Amino acid sequence: MAKNSVKHKILIILCILNILTTISSQPFSKKLSKQSLGFKKEKLTHLHFYFHDIVTSPHPTAVKVASAPITNTSRSFFGLVTMMDDPLTLTPEPGSKVVGRAQGIYASADLKEIGFLMVLNYCFIEGKYNGSTLSILGRNSVLKPMREMAVVGGSGLFRFARGYAQAKTHSIDFKTGNAVVEYNVYVLHY
Repeated sequence: MAKNSVKHKILIILCILNILTTISSQPFSKKLSKQSLGFKKEKLTHLHFYFHDIVTSPHPTAVKVASAPITNTSRSFFGLVTMMDDPLTLTPEPGSKVVGRAQGIYASADLKEIGFLMVLNYCFIEGKYNGSTLSILGRNSVLKPMREMAVVGGSGLFRFARGYAQAKTHSIDFKTGNAVVEYNVYVLHY
């Protein structure tokens, strides 16, 4: 019986070694050439549009989904989280042609000044970029004249995108909170 036990242990060890060899021989990743994915020459694109953040109207495009406790007396609205689906237009006028949507969240992440954490996608619906997106991540100190946030990726014609978005407040109504922001976006993509 001892011989069978030894044979059984050896067989188990061999099975385990076989499994480990199989697992380690399967690659987790492999290198690809840009050409294998159909990449052409990298280009730099400049996009210009206006972002309309409407928080008070019969049909808001941005709504508060969370806020800090009432005991929070921060003048920076610290803890406020807003979900948005804001139109992106050619000009600052509300009736201007819509070229896309800014969809995502912004959250007040600064105790001392109004500084939003922006996490959003520009979803384009016009022209050759129809169906393509750019992903934006960064800090937006809304009371500063010019802000800059990172383009961290994209889809469609903006696959593998990187760059930055500059935001400049065009107009803001401090009573309603509604704002129009001019964006200049510089993006490298294939």
